[in-house]
Amino acid sequence: MVCSALFLLGLDFTVLNVAIPALQEDLGPSMAQTQWIVDGYALALGGCVLATGTLGDTYGRRRAFVAGLLLCGLASLLGASADAVEQVIVARCGMGLGAALFMPATLATIVHVFSDDADRRRAISLWAAVAGIGALTGPLAGGWLVEHSTWRAVFWINIPLALALAAVALRVVPESRHVRPGRLDWQGAGLSCAGLLVLVWAVIEAPGRGWTSATVLGAFAGAAVLLGLFVAWEAHSARPMVPPALFGRGPVGPACVALAAMSFCGMGAMFILTLYLQQVRGHSPWEAGVRTIPLSLALAVGAALSPTLLGRFGARVPVTAGLVLVTGGFAVMAGLETGSSYARILAFEALMGLGSGLVAPVATELVLIAVPAAKSGLGSALNDATRQVGSTLGVAVLGSILATVFTWRIEDRLQADPAAQVLLRDQGGSGLLAGASQTGPGTGAVLAQETNAAFAHGMTAAAVAGAGAALLAAALSWRTLPTCARPRVGLPRAAAEPCEPVAAEPAHAAPHR
Repeated sequence: MVCSALFLLGLDFTVLNVAIPALQEDLGPSMAQTQWIVDGYALALGGCVLATGTLGDTYGRRRAFVAGLLLCGLASLLGASADAVEQVIVARCGMGLGAALFMPATLATIVHVFSDDADRRRAISLWAAVAGIGALTGPLAGGWLVEHSTWRAVFWINIPLALALAAVALRVVPESRHVRPGRLDWQGAGLSCAGLLVLVWAVIEAPGRGWTSATVLGAFAGAAVLLGLFVAWEAHSARPMVPPALFGRGPVGPACVALAAMSFCGMGAMFILTLYLQQVRGHSPWEAGVRTIPLSLALAVGAALSPTLLGRFGARVPVTAGLVLVTGGFAVMAGLETGSSYARILAFEALMGLGSGLVAPVATELVLIAVPAAKSGLGSALNDATRQVGSTLGVAVLGSILATVFTWRIEDRLQADPAAQVLLRDQGGSGLLAGASQTGPGTGAVLAQETNAAFAHGMTAAAVAGAGAALLAAALSWRTLPTCARPRVGLPRAAAEPCEPVAAEPAHAAPHR
């Protein structure tokens, strides 16, 4: 049940991307508005998830789960019926806030239901696989919906799914919460929300405004101040939302680094691959989505193997091996050219998917076992926030490297072509690629050849940067992660705090235990 909701979340993260051209034709948003239609979901989810995770621990995880699904469905209704761009932006932010409510509850419920180590490990592996597959399925589902309907279909599809999932959740998901929650740390929640929102906003805006622009640098500085105040408040709070001691013991910090690196590399690579398949290879959104299916299958295989490797070798081997495989995937991507065979694309997808599938479940479990069961919503939210910030950074940083190198290359090669310079100035690299693909033979063929070569150069530079990030994370994981399956980590004083199953839980929920 909770994995079905998680699949919906991953789907919503990417399903709208391929519908943007149709939405632009209908509502005519500006470039800035288009960016916020796409990124509003990630902004609300990444900025609020740490605080919303504690709400589930305090007031009930099933309540948070159902409330998040209903909010997602209501926001989708607003987006589907929108006749103005502002409504679509508000809808996407509302969907992200709903996802921030129910995403931590999914993993916290798994921790509550599965008390056996082996069962919980398999459940977390399935959770991690579904999280990745949902995001990878988004372009495929979006392409099919847009080709057979309109862009509004990517919103309409959420409404029956969210309502059905919420109704079933009320019957099959057991309620649980902290037995002695105490007063909610509103100051910590507010500081974490503000700091993460500003940080994610800065990362999203940096490629368009420039990484060294005063606005972006000011936002990064503001995020550092807010997050610094959050850390200082938590260090002196009697009941902190995120106990600072959590990061001073065991592998929690390295596990978060591995999760962030995996998300950074995976989402950044997926973003580049989608552009490559559509704008360089000329595939439609549906065709491009079909060609990314092997990546989802490889991710599922990696997630299925990870519990066995964790039980036999401890956390160090699967996480390090996964990040090394991700590095190999970027090495294959760096060699892709306009005429590369699909076998090379398959090799990239296999390495990237298998590596990500090995890393995610193990690093997720390391974070969760460091947090008392009564605060599993917080542990889940910490895992989710790490993933979301890493994903947003991956798309922003690797996409920015791709765009920068592409622009440098194309400006150097097409200085004498006024038409190309106009396209580049007005619409950027995507506009130049589209313009090249729509021109006829002769000059158009030369323009297409140059733009495709420039894209390959930019993709190589981004792949080298991604490989470097994955390799650094692999080295850190090998040095710091434990060789046992369940290391002694966490907060000793809080470890015995019980997690209360609500008395009203129906009798038919017993089989889940």
